[in-house]
Amino acid sequence: MRAAYIEQLGPPELIRWGELPAPEPAPGEVLVDVLATTVNPVDAFVRSGLFRTPLSFPFVIGRDLVGTVASAGSGFTVGETVWCNSLGHDGRQGAAAEQAAVPADRLYRLPPGVRPEEAVAVFHPAATAHLALFAHGGLRPGGTVLVGGAAGNVGGALVEFAARAGARVLATAAPRDHAHVRSLGAAEVVDYRADDLAQRLAALAPTGVDVHVDTSGRHDLRTAVALLAHRGRVVLMSGPRAEPILPVGPLYMKDGSLRGFAISHATTAELAEAAAATNDLLAAGALRPRAVEYHPLSAAAQTHRRMERGELHGRRVVLRP
Repeated sequence: MRAAYIEQLGPPELIRWGELPAPEPAPGEVLVDVLATTVNPVDAFVRSGLFRTPLSFPFVIGRDLVGTVASAGSGFTVGETVWCNSLGHDGRQGAAAEQAAVPADRLYRLPPGVRPEEAVAVFHPAATAHLALFAHGGLRPGGTVLVGGAAGNVGGALVEFAARAGARVLATAAPRDHAHVRSLGAAEVVDYRADDLAQRLAALAPTGVDVHVDTSGRHDLRTAVALLAHRGRVVLMSGPRAEPILPVGPLYMKDGSLRGFAISHATTAELAEAAAATNDLLAAGALRPRAVEYHPLSAAAQTHRRMERGELHGRRVVLRP
């Protein structure tokens, strides 16, 4: 089979496109013919060695795939359209290939009527959002959620999941994106560049925010903690280099908590719960990506370079064998 792979950790220039032996599924794995994959920041963290995880060389890169079952097993039948968003980590080979052997407990059926090459663009953002809100944020119906960077891929999924769960969603975004964020279910949207941002958000949430999730990477924890309700939670989703300053005293006085979160540490049960919720929204016509580029899988190295240079700006890139 053809695959995008590396033979050592390092920059995007080390990604190769060529022939590798086809995978042989172990017991409990399902062989999948890959229709499409995508590129996430975590893929670059693993490829570069910034996120250390067991892997063997040659190592096929990539985390997410959508495809069809090539050989029956573990309750799956040949031809079923399936997806996975947790390959390329913890000893598992990646998704950027013509075929992949996927553990059955990490493989999910795609709902009928959902376009596979569109859906693959939302698997990672959607699962990230669901885990942040529910597994780590403890969101309950009637709670108030503040989503920073709500116009992005993860931000939009946060808004949709929270609103559909019965929460009141406050969001920050650029003015050009306000209408879009409201269409996803946000009750109020504020310009993230406003000089009086903290005051405006405090006025919109006089009893405080129950769950605060900022996807922008700025992590103004002084403002986040000030906005928290009693026993409110700040869920951190950030690159491993971030070092924000935490106001410990105010957090303590509110019985608040700060929760670090990396999707790579999610259990199979947590991922399955997020997958079921993602499938429900996909089947309902939600979680549609705003901007997608389609390229051949041989463009993996170029896509990694573009992502690391910040050239994608919220666009999702789908790669097809």
